[in-house]
Amino acid sequence: MKFNRERYEMERAIVHMDLDTFFVSCERLNNDKLKGIPVIIGGGERGVVASCSYEARYYGVRSAMPIKMALRLCPEAKVMKGDMERYSKLSHTVTEIIEEKAPIVEKASIDEHYLDITGMDKFFGAYKWTGELAASVTKQSGLPISFALSVNKTVAKIGTGEAKPIGQKEIPQALVRPFLDPLSIKKIPMVGSATFELLSRIGIRRIRTLADMPMEVLQQMIGKNGTDLWKKANGIDYTPVEPYTERKSISTEHTFGQDTIDLTKLRSVISGMVEKLAYQLRSEQWLTSTVVVKIRYSNFDTETRQCRIPYTSADHTLSHCVMGLFEKLYNRRMRIRLIGVRLTNLVRGSLQINIFEDTQEMVALYQAMDRIKNRFGVDKVGRASGFRNVAKEEH
Repeated sequence: MKFNRERYEMERAIVHMDLDTFFVSCERLNNDKLKGIPVIIGGGERGVVASCSYEARYYGVRSAMPIKMALRLCPEAKVMKGDMERYSKLSHTVTEIIEEKAPIVEKASIDEHYLDITGMDKFFGAYKWTGELAASVTKQSGLPISFALSVNKTVAKIGTGEAKPIGQKEIPQALVRPFLDPLSIKKIPMVGSATFELLSRIGIRRIRTLADMPMEVLQQMIGKNGTDLWKKANGIDYTPVEPYTERKSISTEHTFGQDTIDLTKLRSVISGMVEKLAYQLRSEQWLTSTVVVKIRYSNFDTETRQCRIPYTSADHTLSHCVMGLFEKLYNRRMRIRLIGVRLTNLVRGSLQINIFEDTQEMVALYQAMDRIKNRFGVDKVGRASGFRNVAKEEH
């Protein structure tokens, strides 16, 4: 039988579940006094907003906004540093509750899950089942959660956004376009500020207008992503729900062409290794809390040391830790054959919302560097310390 993609799309039952204001909700579990008041999770005065309560959003506070600006908008807000380790444990608890009952689960981020419950009774039966699962999550974890059930991941995710806070929405195939059409194109997950501004300049602000455009015109305007954007605007998304598997670690090693005792070269190589690993963390949306450094001497003796740090994906934080471990580890003053760095105890998260200590300038710097690396390659920009002596080693 020939595969009928349209029929497959109509038969799917995809759920998107999202923990409401997750970081704030985690803090409120421990402190009832935080309920009903504006709460901001983030760094110090020069830091950025990692998360905020709906009471703070009422005043215009948003994630990634500088803390100073947020406090000008909402002076009475309670600002808290945040605890990624505790958030990660609660996220794991929620994942276990969902995985115990759902057939296929994809953990999209620290507070989001996709479920494929296709074939579970009729569509209404699936909706009722999902509501019961959401209630179970809240009862067992104490955390509020919203969800939407629809025919694919895109519509379900947009639906959850419209259902919040603590809401639920059902969008069967017949209602996909009526649901999407009046919404702003900003609601489409892949539409960032640059794309929104580009489309707004020619009068495209609602999904209906975007969906009715010829696909070829959209391709000419924004390139290869035009096709995907047009499909999403029309409620078309064949992306499967990928079973959730947690990555344990990422690592890299460097074997020198000739055993070396040159500390300048060693530090330069380490700096470059850390920068590439940190970029990989951010690209794949991971945060690490454990750093391991390994050295192998010329006589093949191998030694390792590790340390725990607050969850991060920032080069400068990881580099400081790695260099400290290397200084403690390298005490024989014997030539080194190999050096390795491994980052473990990974959790889902991204730099701009999870680095509580950094300033908005530092976050902006990393975002700019990552954009350059994404476009031109990981080796095209980096710290000067990471480039010293590397070329000599390679040649």
